[in-house]
Amino acid sequence: MHEIRLTTAETTSAAVIQQAIDTLAETGGRVVLPALDVTLDRGLELRSNVELAGQGRTTILRKARGRVYPLSGFHNYGMLDAPLMFTDGLEPGMTVAIRDDQHGGFFETFARITWVDGTWVGLDTGLHSDYSAEHQPVLVTSFPLIYGLDVENVAIRDLTLDGNRAEQPAGIGACRGAAVYFLGSHAIEVSNVDESGFLGEGLGFQMSSRVTIRDCRFNNNAGNGFHPGAGSTAALFERCTAEGNGAAGFFFCVRANHITVRECTFTDNVACGISVGTRDSFNRIERCRIDGNAGSGILFRSTDRPVEVEAVHVTGCTIGGNASATGHGQIDVRGDAHDLIFEHNQITGIAGFERAGIYVAPTAERVWLKDNAIHDCFPAVVGDAACMAQERPGFACGIEAAQPQHFRHLR
Repeated sequence: MHEIRLTTAETTSAAVIQQAIDTLAETGGRVVLPALDVTLDRGLELRSNVELAGQGRTTILRKARGRVYPLSGFHNYGMLDAPLMFTDGLEPGMTVAIRDDQHGGFFETFARITWVDGTWVGLDTGLHSDYSAEHQPVLVTSFPLIYGLDVENVAIRDLTLDGNRAEQPAGIGACRGAAVYFLGSHAIEVSNVDESGFLGEGLGFQMSSRVTIRDCRFNNNAGNGFHPGAGSTAALFERCTAEGNGAAGFFFCVRANHITVRECTFTDNVACGISVGTRDSFNRIERCRIDGNAGSGILFRSTDRPVEVEAVHVTGCTIGGNASATGHGQIDVRGDAHDLIFEHNQITGIAGFERAGIYVAPTAERVWLKDNAIHDCFPAVVGDAACMAQERPGFACGIEAAQPQHFRHLR
């Protein structure tokens, strides 16, 4: 494998690290960072077949202070530039987001600046929306610290990431970014990464597959800790932690399928520990600790057919002390969810709170409960007998069950 080992003296900026990554774009290989504390004025973009590694807790990548640049007027979808009121401090190579107060999600634009000419900047990506003056559009220097777009066979290892949340006037939305972010990418590995304090989500990926996240900690972010989203398929999260995040610890987004979450910890998050929603099916949650979250330990969001949740297996988990602010119970099943298995879990409530151990909405079907030890919950189970399965549902789930036909919706 081709390898570039940077010294502390060499690694003075994000641009230097990016140059090393780009050097390996043709051959593939590994960029190894030394022990350092460097401030990033731009995101580090991975190339296919390239690994970025550090020395663990002594290799710190810190986001620079953010700035906001108002657009000077209307600009339309697809354009590779944007008009600003001023451009002080912007330069080619920096990564930015463009957003307004009306749209969100994939209508936000994430791009790299290609040129600066007066009060105009060039972008390497066409604008993802029309941006009208009445909606207060802005360009913000908010970006993933490390990201990959349409890449494969990439890895991130042994790094510490600081989102520098206190010095960020504006963040980046979950669909277009996170502290670590991938879009349309495949065969990804992230291991031993410590991240905290990002004004947005910790780790997110969209329309990606064959993702492995091991021994990582994504804590104290403004959004969710982990967010597999938009059709992502075949992922493994193992021995990871999401603590103190401003939304859920773990958020399954639309059609996040065949995912295994194993021996992970989700605690003290502002929303629920784990959130499961639209078409998030054939997933396995096993031997996780989920406690102290203000919302339910595991929430199955209210989804209606034909995009309901189905075929999720929760086993061997310790779930307790959740739902202090919201939620019907430690496990909260809503909407038209069906074919769910809950077995061999330890479930504990909060003294003085009348919350169920397991709540099953009347619209749910074929929910299987077996050998769950439920304590200090009132009542232990809420759910009509008609909602409960008479036989254990039969389905294969998790990353281990992913088959070629399960990837047909991804390019």
